[in-house]
Amino acid sequence: MAMYSISFNMAYREDIISIFDNLSSLSKKYYKISTRYLLQNGLLSSPPKVTMPKTTEFVKNKSYLNGFNLFNDKRPLNDLEIGILHHGIESNLIGNQLITGFAQCTNTKEVKKYFKKGMELSNKQIKMFEDTLHNNYIQSSAFIGSTVTTSTMPPFSDKLMMYCTYLLNGFGLVGNSFGAMFTLRNDLIIDSGSIGKDIFLYNNEGTKLMIKNGWLEEPPQMEDRAGLTK
Repeated sequence: MAMYSISFNMAYREDIISIFDNLSSLSKKYYKISTRYLLQNGLLSSPPKVTMPKTTEFVKNKSYLNGFNLFNDKRPLNDLEIGILHHGIESNLIGNQLITGFAQCTNTKEVKKYFKKGMELSNKQIKMFEDTLHNNYIQSSAFIGSTVTTSTMPPFSDKLMMYCTYLLNGFGLVGNSFGAMFTLRNDLIIDSGSIGKDIFLYNNEGTKLMIKNGWLEEPPQMEDRAGLTK
């Protein structure tokens, strides 16, 4: 939904605008259907519950931003920060299961090693998010109501599995940037920066692996004016 919205905002031709408008509507429709189904069947957990505020409050001093205060307690996490942490756990749990399946199925040593590294990276992020919630006396409620099968037969080519991982990394970077933008406690912002760096380096490694194997399609580009005018 987010990517279609970004593409919609970059479109100028009427037919292209219409395409992304329809895709956004379609995504919203099936998001509602799938979310309702998962909740009804106990396969998706709700975020931690927060007491509804009775008044509107405003930040009174700069200490609201402190997350590294050694002498005073940190302020409680606000609703947005809790939601971002919960979503980070949820998306990494799903991504971890997908990439675990990929690691089981590929027969290419380099690709298998790359997927296993992704499993470790997602576990690291899950632990960081869960620790932050637990340290703030909030029970992490995200879980996945399924497990990876024992199958080792690849349903997709290595090229497609690598490309799916490439897209997941992109979504991870966008989601992490979104989280950092709406997070106000500086210790959480530092954590977001650390995670973003890890995702970027992991994605860069995967891109090089795709190029090495001839799996990365080159996007259309501008004419090489420097070369044409020599």
